[in-house]
Amino acid sequence: MRSKILAAAGAAALATATTAQAAPPRVAADILPVHSLTARVMQGVGEPTLVLPPGASPHGHAMRPSEAAALEGADLVFWVGEALTPWLHDALETLAADARTVALLEAPGVRRLAFRQGVTFAAHDHGDEHAHDAAHEDGHAHDDEPAHGAEHAHGDGHAHDDEHGHEEEHAHGDGHAHGSEHADAHDDHAHDGVDPHAWLDPANARAWLDAIAAALSSADPANAGAYRANAEAGKAELTALEAEIAAEVAPLAGRDFVVFHDGYHHFEARFGVEAAGAVSLGDGSTPGPRRLAEIRAAIAAMDAACVFTEPQFPPRLAETAVEGTGARLGTLDPVGAELAPGPDLYPTLLRNMAESLKACLGPTG
Repeated sequence: MRSKILAAAGAAALATATTAQAAPPRVAADILPVHSLTARVMQGVGEPTLVLPPGASPHGHAMRPSEAAALEGADLVFWVGEALTPWLHDALETLAADARTVALLEAPGVRRLAFRQGVTFAAHDHGDEHAHDAAHEDGHAHDDEPAHGAEHAHGDGHAHDDEHGHEEEHAHGDGHAHGSEHADAHDDHAHDGVDPHAWLDPANARAWLDAIAAALSSADPANAGAYRANAEAGKAELTALEAEIAAEVAPLAGRDFVVFHDGYHHFEARFGVEAAGAVSLGDGSTPGPRRLAEIRAAIAAMDAACVFTEPQFPPRLAETAVEGTGARLGTLDPVGAELAPGPDLYPTLLRNMAESLKACLGPTG
């Protein structure tokens, strides 16, 4: 009897050890779309932790203790890159020093587009010269390789030259601008660099699924088959979704509209419905009186059908921009701020973008 008890105890200990060895890595993701794509790859194996809470701006955020703890405990961190979340760079260096970090904007196959300049946008050529790693221009990274250049890639993306410390009106959190004269002095600053909102192109998202699966497979070989199968299934879903959205928004091509800030270039270029201008100079800036006057004149001159605001910005700014123009107001949510986190968030985000465009730009909008 004693030998049977010892044998049973030994078997239980072995099972516990095997389970511990097979436990998936602790994974953190910076924003909702990245979290969603990571959750799709990890489906059935584990769940990533979201660093940036829903509704918070990725362009400037003061981390809470729980968010810092998520980074401290992570084995693997997926983030867009410093161009989107510059405040996260130092946190990764200090809190996640032992974790592997993957900057998805640097992943193979990602098409990188530049920010557009001026109150109104000129027509753009979205050729192969904008692609990162032209050898993977079809949007598919190697399944058996981690994303080249993506690990610890903190130095490439100071894309928002005017975004931090050069806000057009120095908004103080209450939504009220102080010092319009000083604000107008900043209206002419260029919004240079690479547009980091690359997840809005489903072809980029497919490349990210490959990069996520490759990094997870490297960190957790025992579950590599599941990660790769999930990524392949996710890519097939996004391919079908891309075709669905393309057909849905095709009738909107050529309709002039204005966005709150130039953060939708990737979606517009993929689906051929491009904005004619932006209300705000950049992601972290509030438009000054001069820019509002210029954009209002431009909206009236082009007879723009719609001006889109975002859930996290005060609607009064967009309302001011459309005064006396006849343009309608719509809402675009580029990060899924009002959606439930999880693997379904990303495709829902893209569908909602298409629906919002149709609602405001369509003949019955």
